[in-house]
Amino acid sequence: MTVKERVEALRAKMKETGVDAYVVPTADFHQSEYVGEHFKARVFITGFDGSAGTAVITKDEAHLWTDGRYFIQAEHQMEGSGVTLMKMRTVGYPTMTEFLMKTLKTGDTLGFDGRVVSVDEGVEYEKCLPGVKINYDLDLIDEIWEGRTPLSSEKAYVHEDKYAGETIESKFARLRDKMKEYGATCHIIANLDDVNWLFNIRGNDVEYSPLLLSYAFVTLDKAFLFVDESKLDDNVRKELARVDTIVKPYNDIYEFVKGIPTDEKLLMDKMKLNYALYKNIPASVAKIEQANPATLMKAMKNETEIKGMKSAQLKDAVAHVKFMYWLKTNVGKMDITEISAGDKLDEFRAEQGDFIGPSFEPIIAYKEHAASMHYAPTPEEQYEIKPEGMVLTDTGGNYKEGTTDITRTYLVGPVSDEIKKHFTNVARGMIDLSMARFLYGCHGYNLDVLARMPMWQLGLDYKCGTGHGVGNNLNIHEGPTGFRWYVVPEKNEDHILEPGMYITDEPGIYVEGSHGIRLENELLVVEDGGDAVDRYLKFETMTFVPLDLDGIIPSLMTEPERAFLNWYHAEVYNKVSPYLYDEEKEWLKEYTRAI
Repeated sequence: MTVKERVEALRAKMKETGVDAYVVPTADFHQSEYVGEHFKARVFITGFDGSAGTAVITKDEAHLWTDGRYFIQAEHQMEGSGVTLMKMRTVGYPTMTEFLMKTLKTGDTLGFDGRVVSVDEGVEYEKCLPGVKINYDLDLIDEIWEGRTPLSSEKAYVHEDKYAGETIESKFARLRDKMKEYGATCHIIANLDDVNWLFNIRGNDVEYSPLLLSYAFVTLDKAFLFVDESKLDDNVRKELARVDTIVKPYNDIYEFVKGIPTDEKLLMDKMKLNYALYKNIPASVAKIEQANPATLMKAMKNETEIKGMKSAQLKDAVAHVKFMYWLKTNVGKMDITEISAGDKLDEFRAEQGDFIGPSFEPIIAYKEHAASMHYAPTPEEQYEIKPEGMVLTDTGGNYKEGTTDITRTYLVGPVSDEIKKHFTNVARGMIDLSMARFLYGCHGYNLDVLARMPMWQLGLDYKCGTGHGVGNNLNIHEGPTGFRWYVVPEKNEDHILEPGMYITDEPGIYVEGSHGIRLENELLVVEDGGDAVDRYLKFETMTFVPLDLDGIIPSLMTEPERAFLNWYHAEVYNKVSPYLYDEEKEWLKEYTRAI
């Protein structure tokens, strides 16, 4: 079926069930960013396969809302489909709620599968659409999707203490202390990374994230895990038994919460629950609405996790330097495509040992493909890489000891002086944020301008955040902090910067039809002295891969920026060169020279 045929089939089902508008978000039952094949309903109904977006189908129209990362990609993929792109946070485009308010009238019905819609979204529909009926018990996509991939049946495994750095008993003790502080007697956890972190388990149910589909319900003396029991082997069951876990079938959570006694005080994070689950909780149960305590706990990495993440970063650095050498020395001499280049990079990663797989969908983008921030090559659309222009690689790896996320843009041939100016200013932005020293209590939005200023000085901007938290073998995008010049509540990035947090630093310039440049390092928040009044923090750079000096114009950089880059490149050489062959080592010496 074409997209047009799928939309018409959905409309037929809508007519049967009396639905006037149907919402299809990008989510699984846990509000995950990346989802398994079973949950790619929005891709199915629109043809757009970016990681973010929501479709609304009415009797006469079909629209997709997505953010600035995906405008180019969405327009291209949905061309001729009958689905219209609605650009989020862009003048002239209504929000999805505004569109529904204008389109639906009293007595109409809005339908969706409440398991894949967040609480905040569902509640917003209730408030903004008075007189409109809401049916949240409809998975109409499932009724028209022939051959839909079933839920994953992959086995779970234990995330060992030697990698986690904290036992499951310790985590539960900390969680329950926080519950008592809030006055809660029970706590529901639905987002996968918090559940998996708490129980020290992992799985393979979510694309690119080693997570197990599961829910948790924790009381002051019991723990319930809702999961497909066939996925649990003896090792996992032994880990769960350490905190007397009661295992229940995955989907039983919806009936279970209906039976929560009315005298319980339930701690819940509305940002991390789906609407159907929320509506099943009895109204008489007292609800304490706070962020899941595990969200902040897991973001502040312990010493073992930091050591593991550093080990993973070194492995990734070696792989990237080998890839950079291979690319620059072979371009024009052999056939290299965007896909084969990505495969080669992962081949170098696998050589480093304990490589689990990519931590997100790899982006290998040549020339103007890089202007689409989240472009992903396909066999039909990929470019052959030739000795001209630039290649952007935004990739990451999950290793047993940690997770990485790194972007580099490599010159593979001649580029204009204007492009080199753009490249240099992106490097300046990344460096300026890396050098920050700041007071404890700062948020990411207090510092974002440091990375963005060199682009603003050129009259340019990038329509996305500057950086995000990174999970340790969990989600590559992890709250509760990040770098963004404006606050987006649903991004869960507005917590202050705390020691132990891993955050990416990735400014960029994107010129449609021409080129895209992004440079990304991971930073670790660490203490930096102070006194009884003022406590200071700074960033420790964790990623050690050269910034391509072929694209740098030194005269455009300030003296502190050049000094930082020279220090950084000296560190790259010292850390990576022992793992290289002699010819690679000599090449690296040139690409880490002082400027």
